[in-house]
Amino acid sequence: MGFIKKFWKFVQGSFWIVVRGSLFYYLWIFLLLALIALGVWAYSRQVQYGLITTNMRDPVSWAFYIGQFTFLVGVAAAAVMLVIPAYIYNWKPIKEVVIFGELLAICALVMCLLFVTVDIGRPDRIWHMIPGLGHLNFPSSILSWDFLVLNTYLFLNLFVVTYLIYCAFFQKEENKKIYIPLVILSIPLAISIHTVTAFLYNGLPGRPFWNTALLAPRFIASAFCSGPAILVILFQILQKTYGLEIKNEAIWKIAELMAYAAVINLYFFGAEIFKEYYSNTEHLIHFHLIFRGLEGYDTLVPYGWLSFAFNAIACVVLLIPSMRKNFLTLNIACVLLYVGVYIEKGMLLLIPGFTPGTLGEIYQYSPSLNEVLVSTGIFSLGFLLYTLMVKVTIEVTSGRFTIRTLEEREKTL
Repeated sequence: MGFIKKFWKFVQGSFWIVVRGSLFYYLWIFLLLALIALGVWAYSRQVQYGLITTNMRDPVSWAFYIGQFTFLVGVAAAAVMLVIPAYIYNWKPIKEVVIFGELLAICALVMCLLFVTVDIGRPDRIWHMIPGLGHLNFPSSILSWDFLVLNTYLFLNLFVVTYLIYCAFFQKEENKKIYIPLVILSIPLAISIHTVTAFLYNGLPGRPFWNTALLAPRFIASAFCSGPAILVILFQILQKTYGLEIKNEAIWKIAELMAYAAVINLYFFGAEIFKEYYSNTEHLIHFHLIFRGLEGYDTLVPYGWLSFAFNAIACVVLLIPSMRKNFLTLNIACVLLYVGVYIEKGMLLLIPGFTPGTLGEIYQYSPSLNEVLVSTGIFSLGFLLYTLMVKVTIEVTSGRFTIRTLEEREKTL
């Protein structure tokens, strides 16, 4: 059997798995498809009427969509938190579940690219960035670097995951010479995708709130908090829904690594606060906007204090071993950390950077209903992809569905 025929068998087997499931599975898929359809409808309105359907204006031209993009880049980069202990230190409890972190990275990157697409007014001109067809402006443009590293990291993870599941489907041993070098390459790539994203911000000297050398390290530290927080919750959901066997040691080790990242994230934040308040320059205006309001504009103040409180509380909980190993307090800390970083990377990163505007005006931005619906559709697509890929991965890697299973079922048809 040639490679093309074998791969087609693999695709058939994957399709057979995803179209069969429990009533809860079908209801979940239906809900996600309905939300995706709602998002498509909202985006069709945006295409028809333009970006006026959003609340973005000239003073705030990067907003909700780019905030989601920035956050999800961090989620994708966080897969390295599993790759390093699994492949560098060969720690078996995490090595058994590292593939689910790589699947999350794939879904996060797909959502990243979609958020960039819906943020631009003319997505049909994206071909201008395709090498050979358009002008990528590489290497002088930071945007071209971001385009390069994001897509490279996406296809690298997609190839590794597909190869491992493909081998499990045909019940053959993986060739480590094929995938291990790619896994090792994914480590610096994971760091680079969030670093280059940070460079897009701090390379703008006219935006002093972003123009700090600490921005890239803060992005990495916060990513290593939020991404694993999602994984800890997902692992428990997979245990309940799919019966996936995940050792508690793996979850607790991830939680321990999150604790270190949370401390570093708060330390970097404290360093920024000290620099701004001790120097007391005109750039302090951005932190005034976040923590006490500015000229009567106080929309961001609740977000600022909530983000700080959630990150601090989660950090304390994760640093105490007894609380870190209690699933109730661990889950609470994960949710707090996820929400805290989500706010930090969204409203608290974009809006202060644009406030006040170049003419000194203050524009109070909040996402429109259309922006929320489009974003909901994109997140639902990400959840759908993750659900389907996880279902195939668990069925195949557990040995419950292989090429033999497919051939036996084909004979009965």
